[in-house]
Amino acid sequence: MNSRLERLIWRRANHRCEYCQMPQEFDALPFQIDHILARKHGGKTIPRNLALACFFCNNRKGPNIAGRDVLTGRIIRLFNPRRDVWDEHFSWNNELLLGKTMIGRATISVLEINMQHRLTLRQALIAEGVFPPES
Repeated sequence: MNSRLERLIWRRANHRCEYCQMPQEFDALPFQIDHILARKHGGKTIPRNLALACFFCNNRKGPNIAGRDVLTGRIIRLFNPRRDVWDEHFSWNNELLLGKTMIGRATISVLEINMQHRLTLRQALIAEGVFPPES
């Protein structure tokens, strides 16, 4: 991936994970560029298939493109930052990320966005008044 494409991805995401919204400046591990549709499934390294992801979201997502909605049990596609609107699928309840739709719930489940160590970090950032980031 060339540096121009990398800069585009970082700028477009405003230096935040496009899944959990964590800003890079508050995360200890470097963010990664995620292939929304993994290369192993034919995904290309082009802007419309790339998203900025924190290490934890990218590591949990892996090549997955779907997950199970915890309420209905249905298999549903994951959130796609290039075609979905974040606020339509997710909302914050303090440090807890909630899924408003099947897509949101499946994404939270597969990416394990509400792991305890992430909740603890978000609690501290909320106490400092710097999280969640403004849209």
